[in-house]
Amino acid sequence: MSAAVTEFKRCVVVKSTGRIDSDTVPDLEETFKSLAKLGKYRLVLDMSEINFVSSKGWWLLIDVQKACKHLFRGELVLANIDKKIRDSLKLIGMDTYFKIFDDITSAVGSF
Repeated sequence: MSAAVTEFKRCVVVKSTGRIDSDTVPDLEETFKSLAKLGKYRLVLDMSEINFVSSKGWWLLIDVQKACKHLFRGELVLANIDKKIRDSLKLIGMDTYFKIFDDITSAVGSF
């Protein structure tokens, strides 16, 4: 899995492709950890090219959200989520845990 990182004045956008599952979580986790080491806690995950998120992937995103919100440093917001992924997120009751935006511009503008 590749994760492209783009820094903006207000936040950092992480764009990933393919699946977020047990095979790809370690790479994405390393990306988020390196951003945390740099003090970057205002994050946007561009999910426009993500077609599947496993439970392990959701646990990673939950952990990242907790780290970002700790001491009110920032948060992780999601953008461009596939309808099927959004529906599954809503089904398990986690749609309120993350702010979800339809496009990157709105997500970046939320900070």
